[in-house]
Amino acid sequence: MNVDQEFVRAMTRRYFFAKSAKGIGTIALASLLNEHLFAANRKSATPDPLAIKPPHFAPKAKRVIYLFMYGAPSQLDLFDYKPKLKELTGKPVPEEMIKGQRFAFLKGVPNLVGTPFEFARHGKSGAELSELLPYTAQMADDITIIRSMHTDAFNHDPATTFINTGSTFTGRPSMGAWLTYGLGSVARDLPGFVVLVSGNGAQPLGTHHWGSGFLPTTYQGVQFRSQGDPVLFVSNPEGVSDKVRRQSLDAVRDLNRLQHETIGDPEILTRINSFEMAYRMQTSVPELMDISMESEKIHEEYGTEPGKATFANNCLLARRLIERGVRFVQLFHRDWDHHGGNGDQNLLKGLPERCQQTDRPAAALVKDLKQRGLLDDTLVIWGGEFGRTPMLQGEVTKTVMGRDHHPRAYSIWMAGGGIKPGITFGATDELGYNVTENPVHIHDFQATVLHLLGLEHTKLTYRFQGRDFRLTDVHGDVVKGLLA
Repeated sequence: MNVDQEFVRAMTRRYFFAKSAKGIGTIALASLLNEHLFAANRKSATPDPLAIKPPHFAPKAKRVIYLFMYGAPSQLDLFDYKPKLKELTGKPVPEEMIKGQRFAFLKGVPNLVGTPFEFARHGKSGAELSELLPYTAQMADDITIIRSMHTDAFNHDPATTFINTGSTFTGRPSMGAWLTYGLGSVARDLPGFVVLVSGNGAQPLGTHHWGSGFLPTTYQGVQFRSQGDPVLFVSNPEGVSDKVRRQSLDAVRDLNRLQHETIGDPEILTRINSFEMAYRMQTSVPELMDISMESEKIHEEYGTEPGKATFANNCLLARRLIERGVRFVQLFHRDWDHHGGNGDQNLLKGLPERCQQTDRPAAALVKDLKQRGLLDDTLVIWGGEFGRTPMLQGEVTKTVMGRDHHPRAYSIWMAGGGIKPGITFGATDELGYNVTENPVHIHDFQATVLHLLGLEHTKLTYRFQGRDFRLTDVHGDVVKGLLA
């Protein structure tokens, strides 16, 4: 066969398909798989991942401020007064009550211990609160106390991961990430999800608690700092001017766009958005973080001290952040883990100190939001990852006391954003051990938060590894008794 005949043969359809069958199959398979090659396909990706998206239905709240008390505050010494428990102090817990149950540290049949702090009723609602919360008591009619929370985990990191992500395993998106994914963000010069941390940090606090998991990383929480650079790695390096930074970002953006057109990976859009956001934050963040411009009256109410890394400063910053359109602000305040012994773990010493640091600013935040007309559509949440046992851990003296971790029943409070104010929801038994009325599981809590923001929790999903995931996993019911 001469060269001309070979060329003619190569041009026939039959010869073409015979020789390229494997290649055609590969191309066809790639076209079928491409839509699911990444967690989201390129058709669903938008130039701005944080563009505002419509909710599933009319929301009661537009934003969330979550005051997370990391380490687990003792509900029995703050929100859930038990006279019977106080009466039985020093007596062994009924063995049948704890039979077959696991604890973090307790062994055998430990003794019961009532609260050493006084309780009183406050407001028209008659909410029963500890003497350690005098400022919270002043806003008793503005908050809802939930006494019937319960969770699946009894150690700090899994429980904190669970309430924030819906799973005790790392790698899932946090609540703030889900909300910014589902609704986008009004803020143009700030992230949609901001995290502020205070406290001594005796316990490790991982970034997975505010991570984006398998969602594009543009939805993860961005930690702001009260001291030093407000956000790490945002400032220009020494010798790099704003003009050079802008030119560099433009070049990188164009290269990333070419890559996205070829591959379609939504994470490339996230990268572009993150670079641009960081550039805009160089101007917006310093002004935001300068709380010294606030009035003396505001500083007095919050107890703020400009320049310091305090929970009070972070509460004021939370208000400033939501005023600028940030969708979800989460404050982590550490050192609530009061097992007994010396130092901060002594409940008689550590609990009053933590309350002194947080009670005034948290109440001031709610009051400030209310005065500015922001509380109606801002959901404020206060609480930890689980509660504390009615049983004593270690020895009790006049100066030392401790309680172990307790996932079966604990308390939080919520305010604003469509929550029914001035009620105490749920109840526990006379020892504060088990929930007896209106139980609220972590997934129920998460479903309710999403509902208040106009999101149906069963419809807020993201396909990953062949499955639709959601914050509430396959559980959760909206707690209608909490809704205004």
